Amino acid sequence: MIKAAYIHIPFCEHICHYCDFNKVFLKGQPVDEYLDALEKEIKLTAAKNQHTLSTVFVGGGTPTSLNAKQLERLCAIISENLVLDKNAEYTFEANPGDLAPDKLKALYDGGVNRLSFGVQSFNDELLQRIGRTHRAKDVFSSVEAANRIGFDNISIDLMYSLPGQTVEDFAATLKQAFTLDIQHFSGYSLIIEPKTVFYNLLRKGKLLTPGEDAEATMYRLLMEEMEKHGYKQYEISNFAKDGYESIHNITYWNNAEYYGFGAGAHGYVNGYRRSNFGPLKKYMEPLAEGNLPLLDNHKVTRTEQMEEELFLGLRKNSGVSLNSFKEKYNQDIEILFADELKGLLERGLISMDDGNLKLTYDGRFLGNEVFQSFIGIL
Repeated sequence: MIKAAYIHIPFCEHICHYCDFNKVFLKGQPVDEYLDALEKEIKLTAAKNQHTLSTVFVGGGTPTSLNAKQLERLCAIISENLVLDKNAEYTFEANPGDLAPDKLKALYDGGVNRLSFGVQSFNDELLQRIGRTHRAKDVFSSVEAANRIGFDNISIDLMYSLPGQTVEDFAATLKQAFTLDIQHFSGYSLIIEPKTVFYNLLRKGKLLTPGEDAEATMYRLLMEEMEKHGYKQYEISNFAKDGYESIHNITYWNNAEYYGFGAGAHGYVNGYRRSNFGPLKKYMEPLAEGNLPLLDNHKVTRTEQMEEELFLGLRKNSGVSLNSFKEKYNQDIEILFADELKGLLERGLISMDDGNLKLTYDGRFLGNEVFQSFIGIL
């Protein structure tokens, strides 16, 4: 039973130096035609598979780069073509400073009940350096405006290990972030991806990052300060007040199926991991003829399912239930991955507690290395 949908809006008014998501500059783009195509894709899919959803997440790009009228239409497309549970989590990504009162009202009236702001830092100089157009003051005004209109479930993204960033600077960012009294935080280290401004600068030797030791110190600081301020870490990069964990992200980490709508979107439907064409023209043309815009439609093998169950589930602080794994796959983790588990246990990177396989505190710093241990073994 599919309980989640991701919807991709690929338009941005500005491209950040680290971003490798599928996106295009907003100016001159066929936004209304894109919404037409998006509605067709949802109709084509929902007509075949009508499920009641627990979570919808609208990401990008920058969904709130759309004007108020377009946001109203997007919300109408979602509400008219997807069935949402009455308590569903319904999230829009937003940039601080993007949400004029008419846009906020369009979202709130359209049923959106959660906002996720891409803040990254409260250091204005650093924000400029990474290609962000907002400033710290915009964060405070945007959160205040969202609270005023009625939003009471707000998340912000923070980044660390940014070029020129110090541990002291990140500590100052955290201090300011906690004054917002919001419900959820995500904290990510910078990953330099191909086809980004930062990647090109790195190749030319013109990008100076803090280094692995500073990155580990910042991550440790993130975990300590979140705990100190009452935010429970429930996944490697995510922290929430009780009851405000992201239902949508947990869907991914539970290796559950979900719809993916929009240009470049990924989904997991009926045992297939599928991805759409990214370029707008290639996405829209098949839909104009009544066909889904699939670039790839991969049948996930049983072996891949078991591997994914481990490396996705281990991201959660609760880890992977040995019993649930056995019930789902009729296989014993401790037998399947005996050698890998032995080595990771000896290194103190994982633990077996109360029937759950988990990352230890030290293991969180080497999560990717742990996940990789389970790939290509079976």
